[in-house]
Amino acid sequence: MPSDLHDPLERLPASELERLLAAGLDRARFKEHVARVRSETPEDNFVRGTITAPAEGDIEELPPQGSAEYRALEQRGQEALSKGQAALIVLAGGMATRMGGVIKALVEALPGHTFLELRLNEARAHEKRYGVKPPLWIMTSEATNEGIQKALAGKLDGDRVATFQQSISVRLTPEGDLFLGDDGQPSAHAPGHGDLPDALKRSGLVQRFVEGGGKVVMMTNLDNLGGSLDPALIGWHLSHGAAVTAEVVDKVGSDRGGIPARVDGKIQILEEFRIPPSFDPATVRVFATNVFTFDAPTLATLDMPWTFFRVTKKVDGRSAIQFERLVNEVSSTLPTRYLKVPRSGAGSRFLPVKDNDELAARRAENELVAKTRGMLP
Repeated sequence: MPSDLHDPLERLPASELERLLAAGLDRARFKEHVARVRSETPEDNFVRGTITAPAEGDIEELPPQGSAEYRALEQRGQEALSKGQAALIVLAGGMATRMGGVIKALVEALPGHTFLELRLNEARAHEKRYGVKPPLWIMTSEATNEGIQKALAGKLDGDRVATFQQSISVRLTPEGDLFLGDDGQPSAHAPGHGDLPDALKRSGLVQRFVEGGGKVVMMTNLDNLGGSLDPALIGWHLSHGAAVTAEVVDKVGSDRGGIPARVDGKIQILEEFRIPPSFDPATVRVFATNVFTFDAPTLATLDMPWTFFRVTKKVDGRSAIQFERLVNEVSSTLPTRYLKVPRSGAGSRFLPVKDNDELAARRAENELVAKTRGMLP
């Protein structure tokens, strides 16, 4: 049976509770999650409503490279970059468990070059090309922040190169009590990349950027070197006027993850675990890359309800429950357009690396993209 305490955090020593709160634990939200676990009401993560495949015209494409239309988009994006109106966010949070417990940002993506170094090189290449270094903001977590900041020593200026930290939460037992690890300590976790808008606003970075004339913020996973500040993509976003541009690629093989789909007629991105058996996600032949381009003023003022999804994990050989939110849920609230981009060749926008095996398999592709985009000398 769960503890009789309404708030299981009261079981913790004051010093440990203070540490968690300082790291971003939202105590009121945690109480809501406790109540959900303790409730006898059946719960699932399925989206409610009628789900249908994207309609004709929902998925758009860039004009052919080299065409007059493409050059016009590229020119508009180059102008934005030369005026310092575009910023890049890379997601480098989580709990650093994917690659043997090493912070992924500090892993060698290519021989002699970590993921973090390649991103810094890319920013310098943009500065050389356009005369202005675009802001590079890195979302860290309690598990990754110290190591990344140490690696950036001397480069952090709180503006052009800056970090901001996502929040933290702690896991629960299936009965709704605190889940303690084998070490007797509460088992902490990062609540997902849906933390981005709130964490970014807390940092003040995006507000200062907008006040200085910033227009576009692009977000990508740190390990996806394909997700970079491309002038044609920036130009496309600026020319089409939506609050968000979501990039998608053709599905290959057994790709699973986020897909664009209509819910009661509204197009949005749904993770497959949210899709009930009544709809077959395999009928949608494109796949979301988790690269989003945001209208910066909209992102700076975003205030939306978030869904926290219940996830069961195995921790120390036991079942633990955590709650996460997903950044792609912005597509259910903000006007979003869906742009199909390449996933192969020098122009690839999607080169995810989840573990060491995938890193080795992608080495040639990553090297090609890195050289093309100025990440390598």
